[in-house]
Amino acid sequence: MSSIIQLLPDHVANQIAAGEVVQRPASVVKELLENAVDAKATDIKLIVKDAGKTLVQVIDNGIGMSVTDARLCFERHATSKIRHAEDLFAIHTKGFRGEALASIASIAHVELKTRQEQDELGTHIIIDGSKFIAQDPAVLPKGTSFAVKNLFFNIPARRNFLKSDHVEFRHVMDEFHRVALAHPNIHFTLIHNGSEMFNLPSSNYRQRIVAIFAGKTNEKLVPVTEETDLLSIQGFVGKPEFAKKNKGEQFFFVNDRFIRSSYLHHAVLAAYEGLMREGMQPSYFLYLQVPTHSIDINIHPTKTEIKFDDEQALYAILRSAVKHSLGQFNVAPILDFERDPNLDTPYDYQNKTAGTPAIEVDRNYNPFAAEAPKQRGTDRTTLGSGGYVGHHFSKPAASPTWESLYVGLKHEAEAFDNAMTQVAPEVEIAPSLFNSQETESTTQKTYQLQRKYVVSPIKSGLMLIDQNRAHQRILYEQYLTNMTVHKAASQQLLFPLPLHFNPVELHLLHELQDGLQTVGFSFDRWDSDCVFVSGIPITTSESTIVQLLEEIVHAFQEGLSDSYSQNDTLAKSMARSLAVKNGACLSDKEMDALVNNLFACKEPNISPFQKPTFITLSMDEIDKKFNL
Repeated sequence: MSSIIQLLPDHVANQIAAGEVVQRPASVVKELLENAVDAKATDIKLIVKDAGKTLVQVIDNGIGMSVTDARLCFERHATSKIRHAEDLFAIHTKGFRGEALASIASIAHVELKTRQEQDELGTHIIIDGSKFIAQDPAVLPKGTSFAVKNLFFNIPARRNFLKSDHVEFRHVMDEFHRVALAHPNIHFTLIHNGSEMFNLPSSNYRQRIVAIFAGKTNEKLVPVTEETDLLSIQGFVGKPEFAKKNKGEQFFFVNDRFIRSSYLHHAVLAAYEGLMREGMQPSYFLYLQVPTHSIDINIHPTKTEIKFDDEQALYAILRSAVKHSLGQFNVAPILDFERDPNLDTPYDYQNKTAGTPAIEVDRNYNPFAAEAPKQRGTDRTTLGSGGYVGHHFSKPAASPTWESLYVGLKHEAEAFDNAMTQVAPEVEIAPSLFNSQETESTTQKTYQLQRKYVVSPIKSGLMLIDQNRAHQRILYEQYLTNMTVHKAASQQLLFPLPLHFNPVELHLLHELQDGLQTVGFSFDRWDSDCVFVSGIPITTSESTIVQLLEEIVHAFQEGLSDSYSQNDTLAKSMARSLAVKNGACLSDKEMDALVNNLFACKEPNISPFQKPTFITLSMDEIDKKFNL
């Protein structure tokens, strides 16, 4: 019998590895940026086209590669980061496995240009799907230029799984932010589709955070510093009043490497306990330094998860450091038994002496003296000596006595009882199950259950309506009608409202400007980090505009409703944000309007997110419950 086990060809093995290493264009961005940082570059430029689907190019001024290294870097398990197995527990560089470049070269058109400082000529290599097309000497500047074109060109199935440009570019931005935040001493530049998105000069941690997220980020930051034998913490956390619903501005860096850790994230949330509303997420940018032998970073292919030796100690230290910083900068309430600022003497009274209070005694006052007899028809006023002075009024006119009010009442009552006895015959009244006897017109047809469901009786039984999903369906169809048929009404603000966003969010809002205007938004002008809103939809209030626009941007970045048009995504995002929430108390008129408007929709059965809006219970189902 012949053997059935065979060695895979290198290009097939590389493509299999690419499925693990290269998931989307952002994976290529991460690998190339980290290689540039490991090459000791001080200036790194990232050029992206079509969210990385067409081109991802990284240009740096690092140490470059020799002719041999330039060819060898595309081989599997070829790396300059480690030499022995023990090096895995003392890693100070970024990627180290040696499979990424070989995997990238197997699924894209790759062009490498590199030169070392001491060499006169550099090396130019072209690879198409693991096939070496050319390798020639060339006149090049010091450093490396790595261009990846047409990602997944030879695996169309993988390319079809990529999301829209908005979603893919958000992942590219995430990787760019993680590397740029970890290395503020390096000058980073990002160019997308020919326009410069970021130009971040060398700076410190705080300046780098403010340069990336712009707006009023500097006002939100509270510094955190802690030094222990196990852990060194530096960084910033956001003030509770600036918390958001999404987790966009949460970064942990361990030894200058971005990581995800739900355990450490819980430690930060514990420090904010009682300071934020439920469901809100704080911002934090925390840089942790730990001994390399106390962590294991080889437990995840993307190296974004780390195993710590003593997680409980790190949890306690991190929670205490964040809580101490919030209290130190008067963000959180603190206990101080030494000084109470409420007891401080005002400046105007510091040099004044306290006066001795004067005591006045009424020596003529006698508590045992008999009270003066009360006189009818007088108004008495109390004096300081305890006596009274009388003011006499005129005597009122004589009024009839009380006995005269009931004269003849007994005879009228007897006459009324005799008349009722003769007119109305005796009728036997059956006992009623309920005391109240309401007519059909006054009976409430709908009522609210647990402030979540609207209960409405129907001919065949009972109907339960989810108020949040039903309102989403109503608003969704209203916004689509406004976008496609006519423009929605807008309420103009007396003064334009300035809203601050980072450059990426502002660029996305600018692309959505036409769609936002059809639903009622009006924009006065656009600045580098701010947009001035002059009009808002009539269904919203000025206080909710910031949260609404943030949720719209987040929805597009997360790829909400990827398969539909931009208007559809915008309508869904606004409907989800503005719909009445579960827990809100509705009046009778509001419940009736909700039911009527829901069944006036084209598709009342499901919400915009394909969830049922109501269910029905037939009389048979209800009867079966009682027959059990």
